Amino acid sequence: MSAAGGAVPAKPVRVPRPRADALRNRERILAAAREAFVEYGPEAAFDEIARRAGVGNATLYRHFADRSTLVHQVVLYVMDQVIEHAEAVLAEEPDAFAALSRFTHAAADERIGALCPMLSGDFDREHPELLAAKDRLEAAVTELLARGHRAGQVRPDVAAGDLMMALSQLSRPLPGTGCLDVDRFTHRHLQIFLDGLRAPARSVLPGAAATLDDLRRDRM
Repeated sequence: MSAAGGAVPAKPVRVPRPRADALRNRERILAAAREAFVEYGPEAAFDEIARRAGVGNATLYRHFADRSTLVHQVVLYVMDQVIEHAEAVLAEEPDAFAALSRFTHAAADERIGALCPMLSGDFDREHPELLAAKDRLEAAVTELLARGHRAGQVRPDVAAGDLMMALSQLSRPLPGTGCLDVDRFTHRHLQIFLDGLRAPARSVLPGAAATLDDLRRDRM
């Protein structure tokens, strides 16, 4: 009790901050796992991921106890990186089509197409962290397309789902070392795709524009 008879306030509990080297190791593991998943799929060997990250297996397991935890964190890591690019270009790039182009190439460099094989099996698609990241990403991508439409720079018959589907397909080599060499064509083919988005349109697209709701329904 205090001298005035009141209760002595409890001391705040200090949560220790992760050490800088631990944070660096975690970042290296996530980046290495992303690249390994691109090449071999989500079943890539932990030994290979640890080797690429330059850490021991014990360090990898200390950060990520099992495969499902690592896959979940890699998905969030890639999404966070892509979101940062999208929000940065919206804030920094006044030209609507330049912003769209800059985002598309940056998202490909972050291996956003590698997410598709990971979002299967027992992956928790309804995890609150994932849903929050999806909301932020969808809002940013929708705004990028909307700016292009308002500026008359993007053809009106395409939607955010079209962009994300093409980006996913063009930035994801099939798992297996025999297909890795296609990476050197990724940005070339993305630019061909981007040129096809420019207004005025030079052709009539078959079918309807793919929306983000379409992708959610199809679990893509």
